[in-house]
Amino acid sequence: MEIPYTSKPRPDTGLYNAKVGIWLFLASEVMLFGALFSAYILLRVGAGEGTWPHGLLSIPIGTFNTFVLITSSVTVVLGWASLQVGNFGRYKVYQAITILCAFGFLGIKSFEYRDKFKHYEVWLKNPITVHQGGKEVQTDRLLGHIEYEGHHPYFWNTARLAGSPEIKDKNGKVVKAAVARVESFKFQPDPIHYTMSPKEMAHAKKESFGHPHQEIEIKASDVKRLSAFVPSHSTFFAIYFTLTALHGLHVLGGAIVIFYIWGPGAKMWKTDPQRYMNRVEVSGLFWHFVDLVWIFLFPIIYLL
Repeated sequence: MEIPYTSKPRPDTGLYNAKVGIWLFLASEVMLFGALFSAYILLRVGAGEGTWPHGLLSIPIGTFNTFVLITSSVTVVLGWASLQVGNFGRYKVYQAITILCAFGFLGIKSFEYRDKFKHYEVWLKNPITVHQGGKEVQTDRLLGHIEYEGHHPYFWNTARLAGSPEIKDKNGKVVKAAVARVESFKFQPDPIHYTMSPKEMAHAKKESFGHPHQEIEIKASDVKRLSAFVPSHSTFFAIYFTLTALHGLHVLGGAIVIFYIWGPGAKMWKTDPQRYMNRVEVSGLFWHFVDLVWIFLFPIIYLL
């Protein structure tokens, strides 16, 4: 038995079955992301002054990923348009670019996630005086990364961080509670706001803003809390990982579908070209939705 309206549109609605299905599915997706965005806005507005983290996400990385997804939306349309004029070869090229953009986006996002798990923030019981931008300021929070000098970890106060929440000594033994296992940390007082080579980092440890570094010793008993930039760090990062991970799963799912239609499913082009073009159009509609979600996600999470 042949299912009707898989290739040709229904006379009453002007839509074929798959297009009706994708619009109903996207309606449910709007409700899902709408609820999450609404929850974020309410939590953000209700946050107390000074309790919401700022400047902990890389805007250049987010901007580049936005460009990657917008490019993929353009190539999806160009691929579908190529099929409309019967140019299957050009369609293959455009969709290949779309697939590369999708996995490029996920690769960049995984790098960003890895970076967050290596960043740390230390909450102190009492404020201390540090040098920042050539000035002495009082703070009870320090950003940094954990490194090793001999068998003891020390903490460099930088804006670009490295390290791991699962810290290991030179013998490979995991030190899970770093604060409780050492007597003190050594803090680098001046933050450095760019990624540096090892040579630049070595130079920065000696001199920054024209002033030699002064090591500040913080005893473990003075540390109130130590956390990487993971969901347990704050409400902000819990929402960040929830929204971006859910969006990433949609990117991965869309990329897999587009790849199947582009690869193994391309045989249908020879047997039923109209139905094949419908499949490309439906996958493109989903892909545009994924891009649109990111267009809202980027400014709300990264810029505000």
